Amino acid sequence: MPPEQSSSELIRRKLRHIDACLQPQSQYQTVTTGLERVTWPYLALPELNLADIDLRRSFLGRPLSAPLLIGAMTGGAEKSALINRNLAVAAQRLGLGLMLGSQRVMLERPEARASFQVRAHAPDILLIGNLGAAQLLRGYGAAQMAQAVELVGADGLALHLNPLQEAMQTGGDTDWAGILARLHDVVPQLPFPVLLKEVGHGLGAATARQVAGVGFAALDVAGAGGTSWARVEQLSEHGSVLSPGLCEVGIPTAQAVREVRSVLPTVPLIASGGIRSGLDIAKALLLGADAVAIARPLLESALHSAEAVEAQLERLMWELRVALFVGGFGSVDDVKAASLSR
Repeated sequence: MPPEQSSSELIRRKLRHIDACLQPQSQYQTVTTGLERVTWPYLALPELNLADIDLRRSFLGRPLSAPLLIGAMTGGAEKSALINRNLAVAAQRLGLGLMLGSQRVMLERPEARASFQVRAHAPDILLIGNLGAAQLLRGYGAAQMAQAVELVGADGLALHLNPLQEAMQTGGDTDWAGILARLHDVVPQLPFPVLLKEVGHGLGAATARQVAGVGFAALDVAGAGGTSWARVEQLSEHGSVLSPGLCEVGIPTAQAVREVRSVLPTVPLIASGGIRSGLDIAKALLLGADAVAIARPLLESALHSAEAVEAQLERLMWELRVALFVGGFGSVDDVKAASLSR
């Protein structure tokens, strides 16, 4: 590992990332998710009882009380441990899923493991681990993937793609030649579900075609319109955004969902990237997503308490319920059926 990417530096970067994500400049400035242009149906005579709307959904074989996962955020430092614990407690109380932040630091620095080990706080939730796909070209293989899952008691692993973020980082992983072949080699060896996700710049049709035969259990499009991790890198390293044009590059979330769903009509799909309301969740489902992940809107609350996170998630679930009610949908399954007919 190059010196600039030592384990100690990884932990310092995690802390800088948290601070950067809390700044308004970390968000896309000119690109939106595109969900604001998706029309949600309105039925003035719904013939439904709001209290009976069924938000339950199964994802990767696990039941969720709503099609909602807490998206990947952080890990490795004491502040990260607080965030992950509060997120896990809220997910357990509400019956939602949780995606961990990148676990590379815990594999290379064992003392960082505790910040990721949240099973004691959330024994029943769908828990997804996380590693960078680029590490498959840096000595990682099936053994490290399995270790990341086993050490935290996860149900599966997400491999994240982040070439733009890496390009913005001094000493970042910028040689990606051969990574697709490594995915074809490693993913089929793993005995648990493996997801592919972006970090906020979007998966599109071209990438979906590239990975169609790899064997991913699900894809998370992580589209543009919310947090730009290119911006986060520049803010955390330089204190300002030096390349604003490049930091706006990405596939908007709504477009990403449509594109990936058109190429992979049956693969479970997570929509994330700029999801900010229950109505956004409903629209993403209508476009073809099976579940939605939300991260940045929960970060500030996660620094305070599990109760604060829980209150935010309950608000999102209430908004989703109301959206289904006025749209004439009795359940999330009804929305999914409508998405198939679009």
